[in-house]
Amino acid sequence: MSFFDTLAEMLVLLFAMALGFAANRLGILGGETDRKISRLLFCLTLPAMLLGSVCTGDALPEASVILGTLGVAAVFYALESLFVLAVPPLLGGTPGQRGVWRYTLAFPNVAFIGYPVVTALFGPGALFYAVILVLPFNLMTFTLGPLLLAGAKRFSLRQMLSPCVAASALALVLALARLRPPAMIGEALNFVGNVTVPLSLLFVGSLLSGIPLGRMLASPRLWLLTAVRLLVLPVVLYLVLRRMGTDPLVLGVAVTQMAMPAAMNGSLLCMEYGGDAECMAQVTLVSTLVSILTIPILAALLF
Repeated sequence: MSFFDTLAEMLVLLFAMALGFAANRLGILGGETDRKISRLLFCLTLPAMLLGSVCTGDALPEASVILGTLGVAAVFYALESLFVLAVPPLLGGTPGQRGVWRYTLAFPNVAFIGYPVVTALFGPGALFYAVILVLPFNLMTFTLGPLLLAGAKRFSLRQMLSPCVAASALALVLALARLRPPAMIGEALNFVGNVTVPLSLLFVGSLLSGIPLGRMLASPRLWLLTAVRLLVLPVVLYLVLRRMGTDPLVLGVAVTQMAMPAAMNGSLLCMEYGGDAECMAQVTLVSTLVSILTIPILAALLF
């Protein structure tokens, strides 16, 4: 995947965020509208997208291949856990900001940006491995995510029963059991789930409209966090997986996913469960902007 191909993918996402920014300034988005959009995404379109990812397409790989890829996923998330524990205390900030640091290190944008980039770099067949790597992510982001962002005081067992958690668990069962519902169900889920990415980007753009750009770009903590998220983590994962003798395709998919910017879901979770939504939106925008350069650089150097 060339630099300009990656740039084109990223600019499409940034364009949608810019439209959300403009919509807020025009009075179309913002306030209660943003809260309702958050609920719509969290309760309907995201669960549909999660289930649709394993209900359509070609046949899933054998269970042994899926379990092997999940083993790579275990290394993926273990490495992130180490950084979640070590880095936020060094960056400091308010409790809400430290929650954002933790979430950003734990959850890259493996689906909204990761899927198209992996497909472009390694071909359509690599999407299977990307989906398998994301299955634990989907389950953890809606259970551990609120805990990382808002702390134990805002965490409750009800979060474990949310629509996204239920959809993630069911998707994992379907993948491991190699079960497929009728094609019409998968198509219906994808039809609704396809709304998630553009609507999420519009939502994040609306959140960013009230944040002075100068203040956003002047934060040294934000830039240090972005460097760790986009450069340090993928390079360390590459070295670990290469040492383990991981299959080159699976290694490439995993490292590419690790190189993604902050997950868009963070802003939704901040709105839903409490958290520093402004700081989360800042990290999302800056890391997405910087990833325009870092993703093709890593791809050129490592693969």
